[in-house]
Amino acid sequence: MASGAERVPNGLDDAAEVFTSVRPRLFGIAYRMLGSAAEAEDLVQDVWLRWQAYDRAKVVHPGAFLATTTTRLAINALESARARRETYIGPWLPEPVDTEADPYLGAERGEALEFAALLLMEKLSPNERAAYVLRVAFDYPYAQIAEILRSSEAAVRQLVSRARKHMAGGRRAPVRPDAQRRLLSVFLAAAKSGDLDELERLFAADVTSLSDGNGAHQVSRRAIVGPMRVAKFLAAIADWFWEAVEIELVDVNGQAGAVLRRDGEIYGVVTVSASDAGIHQVLWMVNPEKLRALPQRG
Repeated sequence: MASGAERVPNGLDDAAEVFTSVRPRLFGIAYRMLGSAAEAEDLVQDVWLRWQAYDRAKVVHPGAFLATTTTRLAINALESARARRETYIGPWLPEPVDTEADPYLGAERGEALEFAALLLMEKLSPNERAAYVLRVAFDYPYAQIAEILRSSEAAVRQLVSRARKHMAGGRRAPVRPDAQRRLLSVFLAAAKSGDLDELERLFAADVTSLSDGNGAHQVSRRAIVGPMRVAKFLAAIADWFWEAVEIELVDVNGQAGAVLRRDGEIYGVVTVSASDAGIHQVLWMVNPEKLRALPQRG
């Protein structure tokens, strides 16, 4: 955080330089708020247009001003996004971002980025989510968050406290990153071969499989719950789903994930969340519109 007045960006070149320097943080805030890289990019572009048009001579702290603008726009965007998601076909999942290669995520810290966290944050109110993201992911002081949210410091502390309790209540202690990557690899091998026994052995008692295809053909529109049901589902699709599919392990949202390609084109992304009890969540992203933020390499 800056202390004292920052250099006032009078000319457009100065304004662009300041904006570019904080753009990764702005995108990081917007993405965590919206769970969509595409919507976050659009929002950050809107912030840039507003920054160009604003009387910048009045701005004492440009970085704080831009973060405030981003957060307030994200709160409004989240409210309208939730209304749109009511017509979404099947489970809605956050849009994956390749944290190995994406130069725009650029968050100082990895908190509030994994899919499990983003899904839990969907249950928070927009203000709770904003307070949680700013505090936990970016370490903003409570006083500054209060200013951004046009609230009191005491109220912000309550927002963060409620959000922390919700997040803690819905999350399990995850396995280490190397163990999660290993479990993902073993899971993929078992899923490809349709090995029922191996799949059931990998799963926690309440494992859930969620597929985001927004109504796409042959994509499950309901959550599948339980080791036997998930294993049978995967065995049933093994013969055709994995045909001509190439698998590449990458870091998506700060954890190991698998990019699936057919004929060189990205077809989907698979991630698993696991605790000491085993894999308790399998997420399948096969909505083409949500795969555009991933590098089209290969």
